[in-house]
Amino acid sequence: MTDYADRPFYVQLALPVRGYDIDFAHIVSNIVYVRWLEDLRTAMLDQYFPLDQQVANNYVPVVMSTHIEYKKPIAMFDQPIGHMWIKSFEKVKWINEAAIVVGSTVVARATQTGVFVRLDSKRPIPLPAELRRRFEEHGRAAGGES
Repeated sequence: MTDYADRPFYVQLALPVRGYDIDFAHIVSNIVYVRWLEDLRTAMLDQYFPLDQQVANNYVPVVMSTHIEYKKPIAMFDQPIGHMWIKSFEKVKWINEAAIVVGSTVVARATQTGVFVRLDSKRPIPLPAELRRRFEEHGRAAGGES
């Protein structure tokens, strides 16, 4: 397993498997992974760029796409851990990556692409300067790799 902690805007969460998460095959349903990605993304925002500050500035992040690669099933008593970080910031869009791990095995990988939109117009805006600055600082601190 890779150590993800040095990645920009990194967060980690325990992802509890609930009885209602299990499908007819007795494994975690695919839709649960999307909820877990939202939990991870919310934790990342809480830690690095709180949503209330964004709303006060009249913009919010919006997910445009989610891609999940399911590598191994997760069962009822597994104890998955989710890891998420920002892969890249472009002029307008952002891409985050995630890994869901059980023990030392990566059981799923995901990417999400999104933009920030103005609340009043619902139109995309350039990446907030504060986020870009913090991302670039991380890259310099990591020797240019982010």
